[in-house]
Amino acid sequence: MRRQLNTLYVTTEGAWLHKDGANVVMEVEKQERARVPVHMLESLVCFGRVLVSPPLLGYCVEQGISVCFLSPNGRFLARVEGPVSGNVLLRREQYRRSDDSTGCAAIVRHLLIGKLYNQRVVLGRALRDHGDSMTETAVASITHAHKRLERISVRLQAEDDVQLMRGLEGEAAQAYFGVLGHLIRVPSSMFRFEGRSRRPPRDAVNALLSFFYTLLTHDCRSALETVGLDPAVGFLHRDRPGRPSLALDLMEEFRAFLADRLTLSMLNRRQVSERDFQCMDNGAVLLREESRKVLLVAYQERKREEIQHVFIAEKMPIGLLPVMQAQLLARHLRGDLDAYPPFLWK
Repeated sequence: MRRQLNTLYVTTEGAWLHKDGANVVMEVEKQERARVPVHMLESLVCFGRVLVSPPLLGYCVEQGISVCFLSPNGRFLARVEGPVSGNVLLRREQYRRSDDSTGCAAIVRHLLIGKLYNQRVVLGRALRDHGDSMTETAVASITHAHKRLERISVRLQAEDDVQLMRGLEGEAAQAYFGVLGHLIRVPSSMFRFEGRSRRPPRDAVNALLSFFYTLLTHDCRSALETVGLDPAVGFLHRDRPGRPSLALDLMEEFRAFLADRLTLSMLNRRQVSERDFQCMDNGAVLLREESRKVLLVAYQERKREEIQHVFIAEKMPIGLLPVMQAQLLARHLRGDLDAYPPFLWK
C-alpha cells in the first residue's frame, strides 16, 4: 500500500506560492507565512484567489504532486497533474465493465448497499446515544427512516437494473436527509436542516456538507489515481465531461460515515457558530475564510483516527480508507475478488 502522505490546503486569499529549493513557500503581502518540504506532500489544494508560480507547478508535476484549484466555497475549478501512470489493462477492464450492464450492476449494487448500511448506522447511533433527549416525533421519524433504508437495501440485493438502482438510491437519500435535521441538537434557527440544496447551498448545514463532500471527492479521486483507475469513468454516476464519476461512486460509502458525522459533531459540539457563515443576496450561505481553516483542521484530524476495516480485518487510519477501497475495486476488476466489498462502518 502506498504510504499515507499529506494534502496541503491553502485558504488565504491573495497567497503566493512559489518554489525554493525542494520547498513550497507561501507568502502573503510579501511576508513568508509557511514553508513545507515537497517530499511530504501528495497534493496541493488552493481555495479562492491563490497564485502558484510556474516553476512550482512544473516541479509538482515532475514530483507526482497534483495541484487542485477550488472556488472560495469549495467548488472544483481545475486540476494540474502530470502524465497518468495507470495500468492500461486495468483501465480497459474498467471501461468494459462500465459498458456491460451486468458487470456494472454488480458493482453499483455493492456500492449502494455500503452507502445505505452506513446511513442506517448514523441514524441508529443517534437513536441509541440521544434518543432519550429527542421528541417522540423525532424518534418516530428516525425509526421509520431507518426501517425504510433497510427495506431499500433488501430490494437492492435482488435488483439487476442500474437505472432502477439509481431510483432506489434517490428514494433512500430522500428518507435519510428527511430526518437528518433531527440529529442536530443546536437550537439555533441558523442550523435548521430541511433537505439537501446544492450550487449554491441554501443554509449553513448544507454549506458544511458540501464543503466536506468536496474534500472527500478530492481524496477519493487521488486514491483511484494511486491504484491506476480512471476517476472519470464510473458505474453509479453517468459519464459527464469534467466530472470525476468514479470518485463520486467511491465516496458514496464514506458520505455518512465521514462527512455527515463530522458535520453533526461540529454542530452539536458548537465548534462552528452563526458567525462562521455569510448569507449572500442570492440566498446562498457560504463559509467564511477563517471558518474553512477550522473545518480543514477537523477533517485532517478525523482522517488520522484509526478504525477496523471489516473486510481485511486490520486497523488503519480513516484517511487510508479510500485508498483501500480503490485497491479492492481494482482487485475485483482484475478478477482477484468475486465481488467488490464495500466499506461497512461497524
